Amino acid sequence: MYGKCGSVLDAEQLFDKVSQRTVFTWNAMLGAYVSNGEPLRVLETYSRMRVLGISVDAFTFPCVIKACAMLKDLDCGAKIHGLVLKCGYDSTDFIVNSLVAMYAKCYDFRKARQLFDRMGEKEDVVLWNSIISAYSASGQCLEALGLFREMQRVGLVTNAYTFVAALQACEDSSFETLGMEIHAATVKSGQNLQVYVANALIAMYARCGKMTEAAGVLYQLENKDSVSWNSMLTGFVQNDLYCKAMQFFRELQGAGQKPDQVCTVNAVSASGRLGNLLNGKELHAYAIKQGFVSDLQIGNTLMDMYAKCCCVNYMGRVFYQMTAQDFISWTTIIAGYAQNNCHLKALELFRTVQLEGLDADVMIIGSVLMACSGLKCMSQTKEIHGYIIRKGLSDLVILNAIVDVYGKCGNIDYSRNVFESIESKDVVSWTSMISSYVHNGLANEALELFYLMNEANVESDSITLVSALSAASSLSILKKGKELNGFIIRKGFNLEGSVASSLVDMYARCGALDIANKVFNCVQTKDLILWTSMINANGLHGRGKVAIDLFYKMEAESFAPDHITFLALLYACSHSGLINEGKKFLEIMRCDYQLDPWPEHYACLVDLLGRANHLEEAYQFVRSMQIEPTAEVWCALLGACRVHSNKELGEIVAKKLLELDPGNPGNYVLISNVFAASRKWKDVEQVRMRMRGSGLKKTPGSSWIEIGNKIHSFIARDKSHSESDEIYKKLAEITEKLEREGGYVAQTQFVLHNVEEEEKVQMLYGHSERLAIAYGVLKSTEGSLIRITKNLRVCVDCHSFCKLVSRLFGRELVVRDANRFHHFEAGVCSCGDYW
Repeated sequence: MYGKCGSVLDAEQLFDKVSQRTVFTWNAMLGAYVSNGEPLRVLETYSRMRVLGISVDAFTFPCVIKACAMLKDLDCGAKIHGLVLKCGYDSTDFIVNSLVAMYAKCYDFRKARQLFDRMGEKEDVVLWNSIISAYSASGQCLEALGLFREMQRVGLVTNAYTFVAALQACEDSSFETLGMEIHAATVKSGQNLQVYVANALIAMYARCGKMTEAAGVLYQLENKDSVSWNSMLTGFVQNDLYCKAMQFFRELQGAGQKPDQVCTVNAVSASGRLGNLLNGKELHAYAIKQGFVSDLQIGNTLMDMYAKCCCVNYMGRVFYQMTAQDFISWTTIIAGYAQNNCHLKALELFRTVQLEGLDADVMIIGSVLMACSGLKCMSQTKEIHGYIIRKGLSDLVILNAIVDVYGKCGNIDYSRNVFESIESKDVVSWTSMISSYVHNGLANEALELFYLMNEANVESDSITLVSALSAASSLSILKKGKELNGFIIRKGFNLEGSVASSLVDMYARCGALDIANKVFNCVQTKDLILWTSMINANGLHGRGKVAIDLFYKMEAESFAPDHITFLALLYACSHSGLINEGKKFLEIMRCDYQLDPWPEHYACLVDLLGRANHLEEAYQFVRSMQIEPTAEVWCALLGACRVHSNKELGEIVAKKLLELDPGNPGNYVLISNVFAASRKWKDVEQVRMRMRGSGLKKTPGSSWIEIGNKIHSFIARDKSHSESDEIYKKLAEITEKLEREGGYVAQTQFVLHNVEEEEKVQMLYGHSERLAIAYGVLKSTEGSLIRITKNLRVCVDCHSFCKLVSRLFGRELVVRDANRFHHFEAGVCSCGDYW
């Protein structure tokens, strides 16, 4: 009685007072220890019995065998089994039941099954329950359900414990039908639905993703216990139904149920997934009041919630206030910092993990690699890579992450070497390498690898396609882009999400704005990213007013713009000269949507004012900015000073820019051009010497064109092409016709080099876009469209050249430069000479 009431101390005191103990007395004490989960005390007491020469009986063995099972001590259990045989109890049902359960819990299923199969008339339902439950608990679901079927076939009457064991074996949606059959069997049995059977049914339906059926069981149950409510709440969370989980949590409280630790863990987890910081904080306060915060699972879940809500300060407080941390705590805090761009903090804690003598697993290493990626720190990445090799952690997931990190750190050779070392590459391996190529400006290599991946019969996923589309976009190759679109259609990908927005972006960057618009209109469910992509597409092509109309339509669809949307909108205003509109949208961003502008937004507005030659206003705007102007902002102003020949302001801005960003070669080139426009050749030489002294190199201007399914690239005055003679001959013919019929005269004032006039003319004639145009005219059919891409801003003289070619040769030219698209037709450019 004392044992069953949980008072082991009283039981022991009474046991010690008994002078003449019988085997029944000893068995009662063993039972008390088993009931209270003290298996070691059971074995100690049993050993005393043996030393004192107390004869055991059949009722001694179940307690001792159960203690062995609790300790998972197979050796001790086997010895007790030997004594059972010696004492002749091997045919006693309740002893065999205990032995079967013990062997199963010690994972010796062969022995457990042998004992079960040896039983002649297996009419004891407890025996069946023992073996079914053991198989279920160990995850051997098919064996458990097979025995349940056999039990039904031989006509044995099942009880509630049988149903619970069988339901536990239905571990996922593949067992849904069997689970429903077991549910039907519980109804047919005529027994009242007992709470633990109902709880098992709720848990089974939740595992199978059938939350409606789970709710049906819950609401027909009269006497719900905490397990009933918790099973339902857990089901919502496990099935990613986080909003419903929180609704159910409130319903649970409304029904007078006080949330326990399990319930609180699930509610905190749902709040984190929803990014609902307010709910998360309320639950944190509740956990403190109830004294749950000392629980490790509660603490770890709170940290995860704060990480997902981007609240790293609270996450850190929870971690440091925990009385004890386990491995999951360290994994969660490191992941939280890495995911929230606190990369140095993540690496610092990783060092602490090592100092604590803990061996990092693949989860921690994945987070550490994410931190290395964010820092773009090559030395740290190599160090972690070495640690991975030493610790033997190089599984496929980690190797894929290493490929990605080396790519983001700019070391494409290391990335490729790791990729090639992977024996069984999966879709993530291929995608990581393709993305690395794209990230490092190797778009051709990215597309080649994409085609190799398909030849290797590896199925692409949406992330792979986004990377491949990005490669086609960066090259501005419409033919390749259309091939990828065809691939998407053939493979049955839905036109939604990242695939749809990437397609729109690809067509826009390949100069096919009309097709981009068709794709946009075909998408049934548009998200914010798709709207932003379409706004940006129109901005690229100088259609600022269309971009603004799209913005208002997006608002009418109840989408709230984010920072990226406003960036695309300001960019569109900048390339269409919409000054008032640009100013207005910066105010709307601040006041209507409470979004603090990034430096990029300020740079866009400075660029807008600068392009319109409102240089003084732009300068005053920069000086009055609420944040410290970045190099990007000063660069936008300097570019405008060069275009509009404001030498005095240009020199002031140039000095500021070199102070802020001395490591950017583009800034030196821009400053050099400002001095060259003022004919300050000594200053030009000083800037160039400083650039060389810093080990920086100017990015050479290059243009490319796709002819015959091949990309042909050119740099200024390039003669490396196999058809160079024919190209220069055709270019000379074109130039002569433009001079003769179009009155073309080279605008040498835009050549910012201290050379003779004739040399300046030859330099203009050899610009890379002219070589690409000449090759396009040479190789394409008369009257067909020519598409050119250039990596730098097209110069004024080449812009005039393109307009004349479009008029005198009857060709439409689509030229994408570093800033925007130019559509040349009949002597007119879509930019209106504003770029």
